[in-house]
Amino acid sequence: MRSMKRIAVLFSGTGSNFAHIISTLHKKEAEIAVALTNNPEAEGIRFAKAHGIPLEVIDSKAYENREAFDSAVVERLRSYQVDLTVLAGFMRILTPVFTDRIKCINLHPSLLPRHKGMKAIERSYEDEYPTGGVSVHWVTSELDGGEIILQKEVAKEGLCFEVYYEKVRAIEKVALEEAIRKVLS
Repeated sequence: MRSMKRIAVLFSGTGSNFAHIISTLHKKEAEIAVALTNNPEAEGIRFAKAHGIPLEVIDSKAYENREAFDSAVVERLRSYQVDLTVLAGFMRILTPVFTDRIKCINLHPSLLPRHKGMKAIERSYEDEYPTGGVSVHWVTSELDGGEIILQKEVAKEGLCFEVYYEKVRAIEKVALEEAIRKVLS
């Protein structure tokens, strides 16, 4: 019997949220069974290598369409038998080929349903609400449209954009860690 839950972490860039999951949860409360990126140049690759975490690089540019790419990702993830897949800065819009087969959560840097999609931090800073923040939600085929697991707020009053941005980026890590714990418990 497996005692520790197994997760997959998908990222596209710096991997800062992936690194946070490694430092707070990996081999403590969950095992990162695989890290997967669609970007062969992603900086986050170094975290997987440094911690001996199996790494899959599936270059999205090598596929003719989203469905073909998603199918390859699903096939690769299935072989690791994970309990949960975590999107941590995975900059891909996923199709039902993926979303109908993989139990998955995503971190989004706004208080959904506000500001779905790209440039969410910038758009939330400029809106009329006194707070912005982050959401962790279940992934569905609707972009940033799945059921919300949890949200964390950041008050905007008196903050320049750079400070607001850094506060949102910092709270992302806390929110993602809490959401993974909540979903796996």
